Amino acid sequence: MSLILLFLLLLILLFGVLVYFLKPTSMEKAVEDQLASLEGTESAPSKISNILKQETVRSGAIEDLARWLPWSDGATRLIKQAGRNWSFGSFSLISLIAGVVTYWIASLFSPIAAISVAFGVGAAVAPYVYLYIIREIRFRQFGNLLPEAVDLMSRGLRAGHSISAVLEMVGNEIAEPIGSEFRALQGEQSLGLPMRDSLKNLVERVPINDLRFLATAILLQKESGGNLAQILDKTSSVLRERARLRGQLAIYTAQGRITGYILGAAPFIMFGIISLINHDYEKSLFTDPFGIKMLYFGLGMMVIGILAIRKIIDIEV
Repeated sequence: MSLILLFLLLLILLFGVLVYFLKPTSMEKAVEDQLASLEGTESAPSKISNILKQETVRSGAIEDLARWLPWSDGATRLIKQAGRNWSFGSFSLISLIAGVVTYWIASLFSPIAAISVAFGVGAAVAPYVYLYIIREIRFRQFGNLLPEAVDLMSRGLRAGHSISAVLEMVGNEIAEPIGSEFRALQGEQSLGLPMRDSLKNLVERVPINDLRFLATAILLQKESGGNLAQILDKTSSVLRERARLRGQLAIYTAQGRITGYILGAAPFIMFGIISLINHDYEKSLFTDPFGIKMLYFGLGMMVIGILAIRKIIDIEV
């Protein structure tokens, strides 16, 4: 069994090395992107919006295979929302290699196949968990800087600038991640995409409620008229009040979050400490059938408890 896993590992590594050295260079990718954009401008107007809105994976053998995976669209969207310029094919290959290597290493130390599979699945899912964490941090930074961006838009409109100039001003003067997202919004505006579609693309890239409020305010003013600067001032005050309320909720739910962290990490920490002190002390837990059932039951109850605590402290603002 170990020889088969070693052969599969070497085969995957060889395939990854070949794909890495045979992939197109950055200049070839730039030429392909430019040709694709030229072909898009010559197509029908109904297809221009689709070309600009859709996120596609890069060309290549591994990318063509990755397109067949059912979660390719969601994972590609997750990569973009996390602000990473990664290809889904390379990301999937790294995840697969991590899972296979971890499973092979765990099978050498653990006689239970289920534990080895659990470690392998955990290693394969770890890159996705990393992206989720990076995305949440990026969204939080975006939400913290959004009131400042709205205030800048309001001041720019009062100074006589157009909405396009104000969006460009936000992209150039506000820190990341707002700067890059608003520069992308201004780029779509420069290419002729309607305001509604470009704002919709922005909300898809950063799907937070505060940005939805801003996009709704801009579109309502564009369709019904009114003083946009005054609307943005009210929107900014609403965003700041929501941020203040979120801070209060974070304080009130701090005890529940800390409790969840402790209850989730304490069993694994104690297991590691006891294993280092006396390796044979918990051996019966993995060899005895009743011990294995207790292990599965304990893990299941831990998952249920963590989900219950998360449900209690997760309050929508």
